[in-house]
Amino acid sequence: MTRVLGGAPLTIATDPSEALAFYREAPRSLAQFLGDVADVTALWPSRGAILNACTDRYHFLVGLAAAAVAGRMTILPASHAAETIKSLRARLPDMHCLADSDFAIALPMVRFPPLGREDRGGPAPPVPSIPLDRPVVTVFTSGTTGTPVGHVKTWGSLVAGARAEAARLGLDDGPRWSLVATVPPQHMYGLESSVMLGLHGRARLHNARPFYPEDIARALAAVPRPRLLVTSPVHLRALLTSAVATPALDAVLCATAPLPQVLAEEAERRLRAPLYEIYGATEAGQIATRRPTHSDLWALFPGLVLEACGVSCVVRGGHVETPAVLGDIIEPHGPHGFRLHGRGTDIVNVAGKRSSIAFLEQQLLAIPGVVDGAFYMPDEDLAGPVARLTAFVVAPGLTAAAIETALRARLDPVFLPRPLILVDALPRLATGKLPLETMRTLLAARTRHVGGGHG
Repeated sequence: MTRVLGGAPLTIATDPSEALAFYREAPRSLAQFLGDVADVTALWPSRGAILNACTDRYHFLVGLAAAAVAGRMTILPASHAAETIKSLRARLPDMHCLADSDFAIALPMVRFPPLGREDRGGPAPPVPSIPLDRPVVTVFTSGTTGTPVGHVKTWGSLVAGARAEAARLGLDDGPRWSLVATVPPQHMYGLESSVMLGLHGRARLHNARPFYPEDIARALAAVPRPRLLVTSPVHLRALLTSAVATPALDAVLCATAPLPQVLAEEAERRLRAPLYEIYGATEAGQIATRRPTHSDLWALFPGLVLEACGVSCVVRGGHVETPAVLGDIIEPHGPHGFRLHGRGTDIVNVAGKRSSIAFLEQQLLAIPGVVDGAFYMPDEDLAGPVARLTAFVVAPGLTAAAIETALRARLDPVFLPRPLILVDALPRLATGKLPLETMRTLLAARTRHVGGGHG
């Protein structure tokens, strides 16, 4: 007998006049949102998946909802590079791109329509229900550990994950929170914590994606308390090193890279709000949280179980529909917790000594004057027969020699980077991550023009 699954509503909001988001400095009601979804649904071509490239977070939300309601798969690649799009189009020849800005992409375009500012009048359309087993999104890994891989998410898994996150953060009851996010909605973390949390948690998302500290402060000032900032270590560090005064916050959520303890402590002191980290992977979605100033242990979401699988761990249960192998080195702690020791690909072995890229980068970023930095272990064709660590460093006013002297006080000499390359900025993704291919390209360009040695 075929198993019949139920459905879940597009959003838990039920009052047509309730503000679901903040769009261009004005509340956007549930009734307006449902009308917007209907307008975009009417634009879809007769068939094919939708690559949602909207830069406005509310536009992305509407596009995602319109595709889910219509049974269209939303495609979220790690980048819009020409080769990435060419590869996707070979597999999905009927794919279209939904966009709200002009940019070059080799796909048929669907232009996001202008949205009216006023309520449409008349009865609000009903909140649609979507089958739990409907595949709605294919999210691709970022490429920080290799070639990006796509993972399909059903509506049921996204809803269950959002509700578990809302319960863990206290956003499942009481007043609606205002949510400002610096991370893109096209990334798994951004999708879950800045979009789905707005549909199935009591959070009203702000449509902007602020990048600079001034923009973050402006977006926060435009929405009422309680306020939640969803961000990454890169954006958080930039905010804390600026002189910008930040409006009162009630919580901060951080992910995408290990958060140094000292940065977490400074964030809570300066922002006067609790800071939570969320752990997840594109394969499984979000699975655990912790408050790093209180504990180094991660607490699993209810219903999830970790099982050892060789040197890795598998997570299953709860909203994780297919057991997923985690790429990190995890030490289970009791039935519901674990310690995180970095990615399996994060461990480097130099002259018989082991360390992790995350630890090395924390030591680098702790040096006064270092704004940003990343370690990289190159391939043999770039490094020669003896692989040596490379570091790319953004440190205006510091010399490579001064940085190396500071690192000597923190690291075993075998882990000192050779070369140490000073750069004006690191070409990070919008999530703050640096794909391996980007660092490989940076080193290859530097090797061609300089020929090795210190930068």
